[in-house]
Amino acid sequence: MKKTILTTLLLSVAAAAFAVDKKYEPTWESLDSRETPQWFPDAKFGIFIHWGLYSVPAFAPRGTYAEWYWHAKDGDQSGKHAAAVGRADATQKFHNRVYGEDVPYSDFRDQFTCEMFEPEHWAKVFKRSGAKYVVLTSKHHDGYCLWPSKEASESFGMAWNSVDSGPKRDLVGDLTKAVRAEGGIKMGLYYSIWDWFNPYWPEAEQPTTGPKRKMNLPEEGRKKYIDEVMVPQIKDIVNRYEPAVIFSDGDWWMDDEKWGTKPALAWLFNNAPNKDEVVINDRWGKVRKKHGGYFTTEYGSGFADPSVLWEENRGIGKSFGYSRVETFDDYNTGELLIYMLCDIVSRGGNFLLDIGPTADGRIPIVMEDRLIQIGEWLEVNGEAIYGTRRWKKDCQWSKGEIREYTKEEFHKGIPDPIIEMAKYPKAGQARKECYFTTKGDTVYAMITELPDNGEFEIADIELSKDSKVTMLGVKGELEWEKEDNGIEVELPRLNPSKLPCQHVFTLKITNIK
Repeated sequence: MKKTILTTLLLSVAAAAFAVDKKYEPTWESLDSRETPQWFPDAKFGIFIHWGLYSVPAFAPRGTYAEWYWHAKDGDQSGKHAAAVGRADATQKFHNRVYGEDVPYSDFRDQFTCEMFEPEHWAKVFKRSGAKYVVLTSKHHDGYCLWPSKEASESFGMAWNSVDSGPKRDLVGDLTKAVRAEGGIKMGLYYSIWDWFNPYWPEAEQPTTGPKRKMNLPEEGRKKYIDEVMVPQIKDIVNRYEPAVIFSDGDWWMDDEKWGTKPALAWLFNNAPNKDEVVINDRWGKVRKKHGGYFTTEYGSGFADPSVLWEENRGIGKSFGYSRVETFDDYNTGELLIYMLCDIVSRGGNFLLDIGPTADGRIPIVMEDRLIQIGEWLEVNGEAIYGTRRWKKDCQWSKGEIREYTKEEFHKGIPDPIIEMAKYPKAGQARKECYFTTKGDTVYAMITELPDNGEFEIADIELSKDSKVTMLGVKGELEWEKEDNGIEVELPRLNPSKLPCQHVFTLKITNIK
């Protein structure tokens, strides 16, 4: 017996030592063998921030991305994609009228002042929103960096970061410090591996516009950018700020071999100061939905496969960067965003919700309002979100047709498909009566609309003699009865002025079989 115990202990120690000393190789087989740190699937809700020189013009035709201003102004004209050309025409006309035909994008540095930026206030708003992680654009596709990157300035041949120009502040450092001081929130960084107009790219070889961009860069030009800008910048932000998330982007028009991302990721997993914490996405060179720490969708619907770790990212409006063109109708309501959060988490995903601050450093009030509404709902219902997993089914449908939606509808549908499925179904259309999550032997049923008769039926669930049913935010147990294929719960009769929360109400069901 003693020998067996000793052998088991030695094997355990050896396994632990192997895990600690494991070296990752620059292959997807090796990189994908790393388990994504547990904090990420537990977090569920994060805040995305698109902020940079594009926040100065803050313009894009409604329904398009304002952070693409420079490319729309100086890049889209060469393309043949109708949407891109239309965006280019609108942007060029706006730029010529407001700033002048001869004013280059680089002049926006002087107007990117950030004089109203109070990182401590931002961090408090994020805390109140209930978010568990934050992802700031350290560098978008324009190459302008929000930290003192010497590689950016050297490659562009001018001051091309927020310390040597514009606000003269380390915006990444200031926000990182404030978020971590607030406590309970992970700080991450978005980093674009592509610079649209970096001089190290041969100008004649820049990709054309459109969804199917192709490019055959001379290896010399490509290697110069990757070796002297991209890889050093990745290592710089990791060593300086130890981001818990690295959200890569700008990858889609060149494969991972040409990008040289696998060696950079092997270095990250082996050498990052916080290598046991850092999480990566799947945007590393035509490998989306194939390789990476988690998969991403953008203004989409996520993944149906319950084995996939994924994250949906979208703005509160239709643009990630702040757009002065957007109106009240372009912004999602707090109600819709709460439905989105429940829907995404019920299907096993994380929700990364974007805000677009202004050039002077403010979070627009309408965006603050939406974040605070989500936070108030999470104060009551957070245990049905944080640390939960997808149950055997993600929702309960009523009778009717279950519709399939396109990505275009998820981006621009009126009403949004999420709330249409849950609250405003069309004639004959099935409705999501509740979303499910689970934690251990507890199931949470998040009811999308309280029934008029005060009774709610849940199918395909079996309770034990020790089971209890409660509503989060309401004292006392609820009465329930076993049905042929589930249970019927008698909901509490509540004074409308004393409801525990708004929009979605959560039943907690313990000790299920």
